[in-house]
Amino acid sequence: MTVAEQCWVLIVEDEQCIRDVLVELFDVDGSFVRSAATLDDAKQVLAGESFNLIVTDIRLGGRRDGGLQVMAAAGVLSPDATVIALTAFPNDDNRDASRRLGASHFLEKPIALERIAELAAAVGVPTAMIPSKDFVASLSA
Repeated sequence: MTVAEQCWVLIVEDEQCIRDVLVELFDVDGSFVRSAATLDDAKQVLAGESFNLIVTDIRLGGRRDGGLQVMAAAGVLSPDATVIALTAFPNDDNRDASRRLGASHFLEKPIALERIAELAAAVGVPTAMIPSKDFVASLSA
């Protein structure tokens, strides 16, 4: 598989333990994973690559809107990416803003990794839990 055929995944999360777990979830054959801990890092990574899937926390390093700014940048730099927004502080304003900025899913932490894996597999992104081809095969069974 060439680099061009791989799924490109960006994880944006300021909590290192969560970021590490998410990177591990997506670090499989068929995927290339990048991660960022801050809004500035995420913008820099987005400027250099186009992603298939972006998983971002809403609050980054104390910034209430850091993840929303990531989504805004992704809308310009990776417009075809599926975006999963994560937050420990769900509210209707963030949910609505996330949807307007292109988030396909708005999930409240803590969230089961299985749910994130299912959402990724549904758009063809493999994970350690659900290789995409297995998920697609289960739908036709």
